[in-house]
Amino acid sequence: MVSPLNFLRFADDEFLYDTFPEGFLWGTATSAYQVEGAWNEDGKGEGNWDKFCHAGGKIKNNDTGDIACDSYHKYADDVTIAKSLGVYHYRFSLSWPRILPIGTKDVVNQAGIDYYNNLIDGLLAEGVQPMVTLYHWDTPQALEDIGGWRNPDLVQYFNDYARLCYTEFGDRVKLWITLNEPWVVAWQSYGLGTNAPGVYSPDVGAYLVGHHMIKAHAEAWHTYDEEFRATQKGRISITLDCSWQEPYSNKTEDVEAAERSMQFKLGWFANPIYVNGDYPETMKDRVAGKSQSEGRNESRLPEFTDDEKRRINGTHDFFGINHYTTDLVEDYPRGNEWPSWDYDRDIQTHVDPTWPLSGSAWLYEVPWGIRKLLVWIRDRYKNPEVIITENGVSDDAQHYGSLDDQQRIRFCNGYINSVLKAIRLDNCTVTGYTLWSLMDNFEWTDGYGSTFGLHRVDFSDPNRTRVPKASVEFFRKLIQDNGFPAPKAE
Repeated sequence: MVSPLNFLRFADDEFLYDTFPEGFLWGTATSAYQVEGAWNEDGKGEGNWDKFCHAGGKIKNNDTGDIACDSYHKYADDVTIAKSLGVYHYRFSLSWPRILPIGTKDVVNQAGIDYYNNLIDGLLAEGVQPMVTLYHWDTPQALEDIGGWRNPDLVQYFNDYARLCYTEFGDRVKLWITLNEPWVVAWQSYGLGTNAPGVYSPDVGAYLVGHHMIKAHAEAWHTYDEEFRATQKGRISITLDCSWQEPYSNKTEDVEAAERSMQFKLGWFANPIYVNGDYPETMKDRVAGKSQSEGRNESRLPEFTDDEKRRINGTHDFFGINHYTTDLVEDYPRGNEWPSWDYDRDIQTHVDPTWPLSGSAWLYEVPWGIRKLLVWIRDRYKNPEVIITENGVSDDAQHYGSLDDQQRIRFCNGYINSVLKAIRLDNCTVTGYTLWSLMDNFEWTDGYGSTFGLHRVDFSDPNRTRVPKASVEFFRKLIQDNGFPAPKAE
């Protein structure tokens, strides 16, 4: 139980001098649409983000990912800078429309497969393991035209795509992620419509999309498990995202609201996969109750059949988590004012005005939040093996465009030390940490206005040269030391 006056109670925690467990996996990350460019080259099909950006008016400065970091042509540079960090793994995603231009297995683009083979082989030649995400938000537009993730057929289309990727790349890829942050796709892409494809359906669309994505993940996991695991010997899971939800006060209502918010955000996807094949009880009860009071005959939250629950439950080899920031959560009954995932939670969120803001309106620096999140995952999901698949920060106004990114160093120092505390003091099973991002890139609706990179990229320079920021040396040394060994006495 906490009081509003005590938000920063971990901020002054003593810094922990210690190292991470032997074999801890250090990495960095990007995703296909954010870095590749070459949006219509070599047989690639149109993707949902291509169409969304080209429509205009959706992205800051009308930026697009048409060229981005030009990684399609400059992947060798990406391999070089990843190697220079000393990372164990480089997490990147495959572009579904680059491999299957119309989304189905009827048309396979060999040039796309060649590109990823070159990238994978290049990484392995330099001793860097590929961690490959099958889907990081770029849906073939041909599938978007039949409803995208609202269409249950995408479960099968995604499974066909996954099987092809395992077949082509799985002899060398030992770490797979099925879907990146399905919450973002469900809520921001098909609920609010702020992300591609821009569908506004906050009452039923978001839940329907989440439902199909959970089933798609499960099928892709089973396909790997049953057809490829024995020979390829890799591991596969999903990556979920969650900000820590801290109670706004020590009032019982706020404590319960924070737990409810965690279940509606992380539990929406984690409960089916890591607990029992089904949605959290609080989510089912609340959405059903609201649906009834809206005069509906059935809940806006779809139901899984018993067979589906059995099929979904346990489809994981580790717990992939992306984390950036923290919210303060207050109980706030919403009634039927706006039928939506957002208002179904009956909460209101706040931030502490003392928290440092980044270059992104949603991202405040709260290092202790990641520790509390990891403890929550430990307690709710039987202390699973956790790999942090993204954590990082955008350059604030003071550091934007600068190579001396002291703010990023401070952020990483605080967050990574909090991860170390979760391991050493709280017995959380965390086995890897992946810093977002290897380089500045296309930050979705923020375009090129938010820079998360360890390397600066000048997007006005046709060469898209990657220039190391000060954080490169910080991260390299951290990896070399495997943490924060105690300073040697003078």
